Amino acid sequence: MNLYLRYFDKETLVSNADEAIDFLHSIQEIDLTPDLEADIRDYVDSDVFYPKRYKIRPRVYFIIIKTTAPTMLDFKQKKALHPAAPAAIQDRRDLAATAMTKLTELRPGWYEGSLDFKRVLMIPATGKHEYRDTHFEVRCKAESGQDCYNRMVEHLRERVDSRSQFPSAKGKNFRFRYLGMWK
Repeated sequence: MNLYLRYFDKETLVSNADEAIDFLHSIQEIDLTPDLEADIRDYVDSDVFYPKRYKIRPRVYFIIIKTTAPTMLDFKQKKALHPAAPAAIQDRRDLAATAMTKLTELRPGWYEGSLDFKRVLMIPATGKHEYRDTHFEVRCKAESGQDCYNRMVEHLRERVDSRSQFPSAKGKNFRFRYLGMWK
């Protein structure tokens, strides 16, 4: 495992924490304290692959990046990307695709849906309006999760102030569950 360090236009690729600390000592603007040295050593020894940024003064940092690139050229050409990152990104995309598939899957029957939305209510004492978090649950006949959401919002739009705000069907404020086929 190598370490890429950069401070403005000064950069290097080193193989261990001691070389990294020696590089940082060569830069006069960086005040290398024992705590900072210990933190750098801890970062190098950890399993964390995220880049680490250290503050020198307001809006001025140096960075350390762990890499498997053997040379600076390989690092610059991104030939040594960490193999776990693309798989994690792909897993997240698969989860999102699965959630969207569940939402739009045609499955006629009874659904239980719950929705958290911002409802506009008038305060009688002042005559002014305010947004209140409101929870709404319903059991309805629908063709899919999306259809359940559409029916809930349509029902609410007829009964609450038109300025009320409804979340997206894809968001965390809408949940549904398929209960079974209707008779």
